[in-house]
Amino acid sequence: MSRSAHRSRSALRLSRLALVAAALLGSVGTACAQTVVSMWVHAGAGPEAKAYSEAVAAFNQSHKDVRIDLVRLPEGSYNDQVNAAALAHKLPCLLDFDGPNVYNYAWTQKIIALDGFPELKRIAETEMLPSLRRQGTYNQQIYSLGQFDSGLALWGQRKWLKKIGARIPTQVGEAWTLAEFEDVLRKLKAAGVAFPLDMKLNYGMGEWFTYGFSPIVQSLGGDLIDRQSLKTAQGSLNGPEAVKALSLLQGWARSGWINPATRDDSDFIQGRSALSYVGHWVHADYRKALGDDLVLIPMPKFGTRAVTGAGSWNFGISADCKAPREAAAVLAHLMSPEEIGRVTQANGAIPGTRTALARNRNYSAGGPLAIYAEQIQQGVALVRPATPAYPVITTAFSEAVNNVLAGSDPKKELDRAARRIDQAIKDNKGYPALR
Repeated sequence: MSRSAHRSRSALRLSRLALVAAALLGSVGTACAQTVVSMWVHAGAGPEAKAYSEAVAAFNQSHKDVRIDLVRLPEGSYNDQVNAAALAHKLPCLLDFDGPNVYNYAWTQKIIALDGFPELKRIAETEMLPSLRRQGTYNQQIYSLGQFDSGLALWGQRKWLKKIGARIPTQVGEAWTLAEFEDVLRKLKAAGVAFPLDMKLNYGMGEWFTYGFSPIVQSLGGDLIDRQSLKTAQGSLNGPEAVKALSLLQGWARSGWINPATRDDSDFIQGRSALSYVGHWVHADYRKALGDDLVLIPMPKFGTRAVTGAGSWNFGISADCKAPREAAAVLAHLMSPEEIGRVTQANGAIPGTRTALARNRNYSAGGPLAIYAEQIQQGVALVRPATPAYPVITTAFSEAVNNVLAGSDPKKELDRAARRIDQAIKDNKGYPALR
């Protein structure tokens, strides 16, 4: 072999080695590269914030190619920050938001449909509670997944209920009728309870007024909007059933059964009220204060059926996300039974999947919170209307409730609310599906 041929072959081998080395270095670089998934949650300091930090740490420790960058924001300004980020096209990959906002977020294309991610679709269709599946669905597509659900019921002080001889329902099918409910309030007032029913009016005008008090309207046969067409509130929000509901609320205030001027969260604990109309989130404080005297009672049948609010904060993937597949992997992690167990242990909410719910003793048969789960499973729970008009609906209705409690005429207030909602629908041409 000539020296020139030898040099040529040596050069070829070196060239091939260089290519192999470059390929190896390239593969190492790819393996070491991390995709960062930004994630926003509405949580300041507290157990829920700690749960999310731990969930993120668990994911980051077990995934080398994807890292979550968690940002915790205070709830009070959260929606404003989401809207500002959306205008600037700087939304995080993954964000949580209150349940009824999903429809407006989907319509305004802030978030994307999740049906294209097989694992998320499986969780939605086979694991998630039916109420949360309904909450997360818009135009027959899944847009959000919820780690936990919510509900309403009555917390009672057993000693007072026994003193007045009240029947204490222990199952959903045993719920008080309107007549029984008002009879209990009347007797409690006569027995010396200052304001028999705590309705958490200290929460203030806003989503609580809609979430908390629209079930009374719906139990009597009205609604926030015509749920079939989603095109008008006329006849549903201002019909005789809805007027009766707000007239009842006003009557309870005038009778001194509720305290419209309450300014704190202690009426029930301090004994100024013997019943508290609220959700699961007060359980720990109530149990600590009242012990075995605390009893949970299902939502009354104000009309032909009992209705409870449902739905809660949930997660979606933003349209601004540059790594939606990685964001979907993070969301699947958050929807695992372990992570749902972690966050619901912190906030006491109803676990959002069948597997996680079955593992939670508080919501199992005989558990202290079982009635909340039973109401969801037995069809008592009703999510808020699946329309992009919901922000207008809740503002109009909550203002009507606030004015009625202050003494305004229920019919006039509901007429005004219905007109405002219908005008918003007209202004947005019926909220047609965007493509």
